[in-house]
Amino acid sequence: MRDRGPWGRPEFRRGPGLRPPWWPENEPFPPSGQEAWPGVRRRFVRRLALAVGLFFGLMFAANALAIAVFGGAFGHGQHRGFGPALAILAIGALIALVAARRAVRRVGRPVGDVMEAADRVAGGDYGARVEERGSLEMRRLARSFNAMAERLRANEDQRRNFIADVAHELRTPLSVIQGNAEGMLDGLYPADQEHLEPVLDETKVMARLLDDLQTLSTAEAGALRLHREPVAPEQLVEEAVTAWRSGVEAAGVALAQRVTAGLPALDVDAVRIGQVLGNLVSNAVRHTPAGGSVVVSAEPVRGGRAVSFAVTDTGPGIDPAVLPHVFDRFVRSKDSRGSGLGLAIAKSLVEAHGGEVSAESPPGGGTTMRFVLSTERRTSA
Repeated sequence: MRDRGPWGRPEFRRGPGLRPPWWPENEPFPPSGQEAWPGVRRRFVRRLALAVGLFFGLMFAANALAIAVFGGAFGHGQHRGFGPALAILAIGALIALVAARRAVRRVGRPVGDVMEAADRVAGGDYGARVEERGSLEMRRLARSFNAMAERLRANEDQRRNFIADVAHELRTPLSVIQGNAEGMLDGLYPADQEHLEPVLDETKVMARLLDDLQTLSTAEAGALRLHREPVAPEQLVEEAVTAWRSGVEAAGVALAQRVTAGLPALDVDAVRIGQVLGNLVSNAVRHTPAGGSVVVSAEPVRGGRAVSFAVTDTGPGIDPAVLPHVFDRFVRSKDSRGSGLGLAIAKSLVEAHGGEVSAESPPGGGTTMRFVLSTERRTSA
């Protein structure tokens, strides 16, 4: 049964007796009766055995007819050669039965394994796996099922981690709001600007977090509407640098831009790409000490068929163990003041444009966040 999850997105409830996401809408779940899955398996094996039996029966009849015809044509008598023909038919029937039994067992067992594993997955056991055995087709089926089960397990783990991370992010601002509100209600301190400002600040933090979550959720679901138009790369860089210059310089960090002349226009949503550059610049400034610098650049790549944007800082760099995960949700350094969603949002927005993101942090310090966008014009968003 479908429920409505956060921000109105459909959500499938999981667990024993609940319809899994991949179950057909027009079929009841779970199947009627506790023996439904074994019944399906037995029906499948019976039908397979019937099909194999009919196949070999037709072969048997064809052999009998051929022997009768050739025996009548070359045997010089109606019954001459009937005994040998009957013996041949008996041997053929025995071989057919043995072959049919082997075929049924060869196909039926792997299919039964898949059905049993599917029953476990439907009950919420995403660790169910199928042994790859049988024919080439059955091994491919088992491999595909195992890949599906692994993906479902990863999605479930991601969902649980996401809920835990959101709860963790909301706990601090809610605690501040609750503590100040209770203190003012109990008369411990007055409801003045000094005690109301933290409440307002924390509500802004929560509002910003929810906005980021909504943007990230929409982008990852592929439902983000992009208003594409031809935009010059130098314009995107210039606007980002202008918007952040005062704040960056106030932090004692130098901000510069470096753009290759003559870059072709990009068919992108300028607001969203501006958001990407803003998130990357904000992240770079947070990790660059006073006296350092941040450079925003754009240059042609892939023979001029794409443009590479980069934000390079002179900070301490990123731990090699963390580097592969910097674009994941809620991944951040211990001393970071951000929500841990900025880089994840940047990645989702770039991928919504068909682009790619990467991070480089060589030993010795400094980090470069890069994303590449194609110069080809798209007919639809």
